[in-house]
Amino acid sequence: MKTSNLRILKSLAAGTLSLAFACAAGTAGAAETTLKLGHLANEQTTWHKASLKFADEVSKLTDGRVKVEVYPNGSLGKEMDLIKGMQLGTVDMTITGESLQNWAPLAALLAIPYAVHSLEGLDKVAGGNIGKKIEQQIEEKARIRPIAYFARGPRDLTSNRPIHTPDDLKGLKMRVPNVPLFMAVWKALGARPTPMAFSEVFTSLQNGTIDAQENPLALIKSANFNEVQKYVNRTEHVRSWIYLTISTITWNKLSKEDQQAVMQAAKTAQAYERDLFLKDEKQLEQDLKNAGMTFVDVDQKAFAKKAHDAVLANVQGEVKKYVEEIMKQQ
Repeated sequence: MKTSNLRILKSLAAGTLSLAFACAAGTAGAAETTLKLGHLANEQTTWHKASLKFADEVSKLTDGRVKVEVYPNGSLGKEMDLIKGMQLGTVDMTITGESLQNWAPLAALLAIPYAVHSLEGLDKVAGGNIGKKIEQQIEEKARIRPIAYFARGPRDLTSNRPIHTPDDLKGLKMRVPNVPLFMAVWKALGARPTPMAFSEVFTSLQNGTIDAQENPLALIKSANFNEVQKYVNRTEHVRSWIYLTISTITWNKLSKEDQQAVMQAAKTAQAYERDLFLKDEKQLEQDLKNAGMTFVDVDQKAFAKKAHDAVLANVQGEVKKYVEEIMKQQ
């Protein structure tokens, strides 16, 4: 009986010691800082996959001291809510772009028609001196720090007749976002643009209220425009990018070492996203071709030349100066 009790006591002691070691190990590996990254895209997008890569890299580089939790699908709030939350310190990170022009006017440069003509040209702007000026103004005026940028798919025009030159746009009724600059440019090109909520576009194409619309390939596919449009005309009239950002309040709470880790992770995530983006664009084109759409190569130089004056007439001040500089670089 005594031997049996002794064995039980030894067993309990061993179990308690093991539990203590396990708790100690768990405490040592626990994150000291948790960053919440909310964005609007779904789980299949390159932005979300790059966000997960960023989170993984941050954890590795900080030995688990900093943890990034990613919330897709607007589950932490709408874009403007996230931005305002970052300014208050209640949200840590998000992916955002030209919406920041509400605070930093230079953020308008992220989506100017026919300013950037290629992916290489985009990198030259976003990764160069102009990009640094945009980032600096965003940090100073919006109190949000851009730490990486992701290219967006270029916007193309879909229609039921092929478009090769601006002359082919004559009389074309097309939907555009309710952005004055976009309206002015398409009018100058000869089309008949009308602003319309995106949710109304499919039905309006179906019943003939409009003849055409413009969007990146990802939205053309997800909206099933192949069912009501035959051609994808490669106008590539807007090449833009978007930023992975962190609240300056959150940034200032990080140690210098962890700030360096976050920047290194962001650099890795940017390269990772670019690889995914290029593959995704190829797959989207093939998917739309398989769905019956025909891709048309347009005279992009003719489009850009005709749009030039309308673009410059509808941007002002410092933004106009940089638009002119960007156009000269391309």
